[in-house]
Amino acid sequence: MDSMYTSGEYLRNNPTFHVEDASWKARHILQMIEKHRLQPGRVGEVGCGAGAILKELQARLPAETVFEGSDVSPDGIELARQHENGRLRFVRQDIAAIPDEAYDLVLCIDVFEHVEDYLGFLRTLRGKGTYKIFHIPLDMTALSVARNSQTFLRQAVGHLHYFSPDTALLTLRDAGYEIIDWRFTPARIDQTPTRAARLLRLPRRAAFAINQPLAVRVLGGYSLLALAR
Repeated sequence: MDSMYTSGEYLRNNPTFHVEDASWKARHILQMIEKHRLQPGRVGEVGCGAGAILKELQARLPAETVFEGSDVSPDGIELARQHENGRLRFVRQDIAAIPDEAYDLVLCIDVFEHVEDYLGFLRTLRGKGTYKIFHIPLDMTALSVARNSQTFLRQAVGHLHYFSPDTALLTLRDAGYEIIDWRFTPARIDQTPTRAARLLRLPRRAAFAINQPLAVRVLGGYSLLALAR
């Protein structure tokens, strides 16, 4: 599956590298940072794609904070390097090349569902920094199974693994993480690229207001944001 990201296939299928979602994702990351009064001096993002999330965070975190993004995709890193400056850089490298304890905060935003050996990846990631923030798509829902959405996700965006809220949290714990905090984010409600998503916006919001876990498991539309160490 790595060839999808190194051959140009991912760029052909996703020409924006999802930079249109970066501001929304950065906002939720900042809320978690502020809630727990984190003051990271070194922030690293593994699987940074086109680098837009780190660009957004640099504009909002203290001026002395330094940022580094890494990705295996040459296309993503080429796009990301247009944002480089004295405190923000991007490198094409595998996670194994990152030194242990390189960062105070590691971001892993919509990444490990793409990785074949996701548990091995997470165990390696654990040593790269003190705190970690994960954003995990919750693709395993009753509605998504009925619609066979997993086939599309596999072919178009390279998702190899599909999580519910429970399996997402269990995966982090099985990989050795201590989960400090987590919450749902309305990923497919705030961001509505398709007609089907727009039609589902109100039912998803209404169900979520009544019973959050059940709404997420049945209708979906949400991702999981987690802070761990």
